[in-house]
Amino acid sequence: MQINLLVATTDNNDATDQVYNVALNDRTSLNQLYQMMEDRLVHRTTGLEKKGPIYRDFRAGDVRHSLLNISKAQDLLDYQPKYKIDKGLNEAMNWYINSLS
Repeated sequence: MQINLLVATTDNNDATDQVYNVALNDRTSLNQLYQMMEDRLVHRTTGLEKKGPIYRDFRAGDVRHSLLNISKAQDLLDYQPKYKIDKGLNEAMNWYINSLS
């Protein structure tokens, strides 16, 4: 949402009609993301218990490691991420739970 507002309200003509990477310049593994989401769901949902991830074989084309470069958004839009994944998940989890109920 933060990047969408920056793009919609920019006065910088060079910033329009662009494609931007939106990230934190930080890495989070799928295992870490799973654990963070599971912890929050179990904590906030009665009767839900931890199950652990189910692993499958890698598929052709799977990206195993990535780190997006956000310098274009920083340069053209003065984008500075306001949320780390932990804080964003805390704020978003209630919406996710209510939407699935």
